[in-house]
Amino acid sequence: MTAFRDFNFKLLVVDRLMYGDRTLAPAFDMAEHMRARGVEDLSAYIEDNGLEHTVLDEARAHFEELEIPAELLATVEELLFDGGNRVFLECAPIWDGEDDLFDVRALDDLDLVPNLKLFTGGRALERSLPGALEILASRDITARH
Repeated sequence: MTAFRDFNFKLLVVDRLMYGDRTLAPAFDMAEHMRARGVEDLSAYIEDNGLEHTVLDEARAHFEELEIPAELLATVEELLFDGGNRVFLECAPIWDGEDDLFDVRALDDLDLVPNLKLFTGGRALERSLPGALEILASRDITARH
């Protein structure tokens, strides 16, 4: 089992594979997931329960338990760290992108994506993780701001 240490880094990888490349299937859809549990109005559910600035438990459980085969991890050549990443919106559907909810806190998981060549969102990564750009450069990973 491939174990990620940083949940938010895993989300970047999931975003690439599930919503970008579409090689990790099926794609998780929070609204569909909640409708299956009887929640028709996801926004109202979130607001009524004060969950605007959190990762919904259902999404956290799904993505934490999600197995990503090493063969798929080896296909990851680019990652995007952007507030508009689809995976973020599936985790926190009415998140406004104005806090650190999805900030990557560690780059220990870089070994899990051995063919990573490009990390877009380097400026934001450096804000949340000082020294990150040097770590990427030491691994010959180009950081685009």
